[in-house]
Amino acid sequence: MADRFRAGKRLWNAEDDALLRRRYPHESTQSLATKLRRTLSATYARAKKLGVEKSAQYLASTAACRLRRGDNVGKKYRFAKGHVPANKGLRRPGWSPGRMKETQFRKGQAGWNWRPIGSQRLVDGYLYTKVSDRRRVPWTRNWKPTHVLLWEEELGPIPPGHALAFLNGDRADIGLWNLECITRRELMARNTVHNLPEPLARTIQLLGALKRQLRKKGRHGNEEKQD
Repeated sequence: MADRFRAGKRLWNAEDDALLRRRYPHESTQSLATKLRRTLSATYARAKKLGVEKSAQYLASTAACRLRRGDNVGKKYRFAKGHVPANKGLRRPGWSPGRMKETQFRKGQAGWNWRPIGSQRLVDGYLYTKVSDRRRVPWTRNWKPTHVLLWEEELGPIPPGHALAFLNGDRADIGLWNLECITRRELMARNTVHNLPEPLARTIQLLGALKRQLRKKGRHGNEEKQD
């Protein structure tokens, strides 16, 4: 049987296909794959492409290893009733080899990066405050922007379709004197660069893209997820 190759891959030839058509319906695919010096998946794929299927006689035989009503396929491999596992008594709750047990988390113990309610963190230039300690929720459920919390505490909820803006542009300068509540439309118009001269607008856009890439690299390299 001569092998033919293309880009390092052995191709199927007419002789291979003839053998597959003749023997695939009546033989184990694994034994046929060994005969053809192919992988099992490659043999299945080629048979599907050629439209060759297993015969009804083969599928009804024990060689097909299919579950059939009334058969006890695998019965001799099952554990008998009353069988004692070989590892019975060797493992128990809290068991661990070496000094592993000393470093395992205790029930109710928080991770090393856990922070208590009231803690603060800086994300993309905005200061966030931890307001709850719920598990398995997005971090934004437990952490809220500090300037938003301040506004809502003093002046109430922010109306729908509105947002807070920093009057002097400094996100770190958190205080009611530096906050104003404006519509999202106003915020977009204030932040847009389309009303600026084209060279300046292009420069601002490029600078923004550069900052986003730097923040992205910084998060992947240094920032750890916190509860």
